[in-house]
Amino acid sequence: MVKATQPRLAKKGELRNTIVVKKGEDKTRDLVARTILENGPQSAAELAEKLNLTPAGIRRHLDLLIGSGILEPREPHRAASSLRGRGRPSKVFVITDLGREKFEHSYDDLALSALRFLDALSEGSDSNLVAQFADSRANDIERRVSKATGGAKNSASKIDALANFLSAEGYAAESKVTEAGIQLCQHHCPIAHVASEFPQLCEAETEAFSRVLGTHVQRLATIAHGDGICTTFIPTNTGISNISKIFSPNLKGARA
Repeated sequence: MVKATQPRLAKKGELRNTIVVKKGEDKTRDLVARTILENGPQSAAELAEKLNLTPAGIRRHLDLLIGSGILEPREPHRAASSLRGRGRPSKVFVITDLGREKFEHSYDDLALSALRFLDALSEGSDSNLVAQFADSRANDIERRVSKATGGAKNSASKIDALANFLSAEGYAAESKVTEAGIQLCQHHCPIAHVASEFPQLCEAETEAFSRVLGTHVQRLATIAHGDGICTTFIPTNTGISNISKIFSPNLKGARA
């Protein structure tokens, strides 16, 4: 007669270790998602290098984040000059709308309800209450940004001050120099879900940036429209002075 064996129960210490490992992996996945949120689309290799993870480790976390709807893979955007490169470029990973909702979107439903109410009130009248609200919000942004950039000595430092202000407001912003001008990149948008339904918010915000910087700016992409990053282009040849002096090494390298 074969004696039945009882299944071995995990000891208290083993259970604690399992919980610690699970919590550690959850923190790592949160860090992966936040890195993409704050830095824009990233490849698996870039994430592994930034977070000091093995290729197998980063792939495991990415697969779980994709499976839970937090991330999605996309083909990388490539400039025309890079199309002659060897091989197929690695896919990049971007935050989904669901993923963004995990980060500081507590009042989206309330904001949407309020704007929908204003939109309904505007029907049949000459006034557009949503546009008026967007303009009022943009004016407030302009006032606070102007205060934050008041000590800027030139346009380059003013753009940096604007990026710092936006980062403090939760937009994870940075400025990048290109040959033609400067790109203001916002890797996160606290109002993306609302702005996807009411683009007047983005339009008024862009106009506020233009007034603060004293030059024409152009929105190239927005998170609200499904892009990975909000990108605002600021040309250096239409009123922004001193940029070429400050960034001349970069610009010369770009022209070479």
